[in-house]
Amino acid sequence: MHKVRRAADVVAGLEGLMWLGLGWSISLSVYLGRNEPILAAVLLAGTVMLFGWVHRPLRFLLRRFRVRKRRTDMWMHLLALPLLLAMALYLIIEAVLGDAWLPPKMLLVNVLASAGWLTFLLTLFIKYVAHDLKCKRAKKQSARNAAADSHNDSHNDSRTS
Repeated sequence: MHKVRRAADVVAGLEGLMWLGLGWSISLSVYLGRNEPILAAVLLAGTVMLFGWVHRPLRFLLRRFRVRKRRTDMWMHLLALPLLLAMALYLIIEAVLGDAWLPPKMLLVNVLASAGWLTFLLTLFIKYVAHDLKCKRAKKQSARNAAADSHNDSHNDSRTS
């Protein structure tokens, strides 16, 4: 079960990184005025999606519930919240500073999406550490219970003889 959870976390983290790369390539293409960065990112994303759709073991892995759940969590951190926050922050910046200093909206979305992705990874790391600590405590407790049971059994055997 722990391996499935770890695989789901890795898939979601890498997919988030891929989509972040696509978003940043759009900003870079606009800044440079050339299409090469966006074309490279689209080709890379398309290759990864095609490989995930065609490669049978990867296709089965991506269908699992835990992977779908982690990917949904990743999308919430990477897309839904940053888009809403970017819209609100853009309106606030425009109201406070006026039209003199306005970053491109896509740049603001990319910065917030990157922060959301890092938050997602930090959350996964904290969950992983908490799960490891919980498993170690459970193993220690079961070892103590087994030792106490064997001690009680040997103590009871000596009384009966």
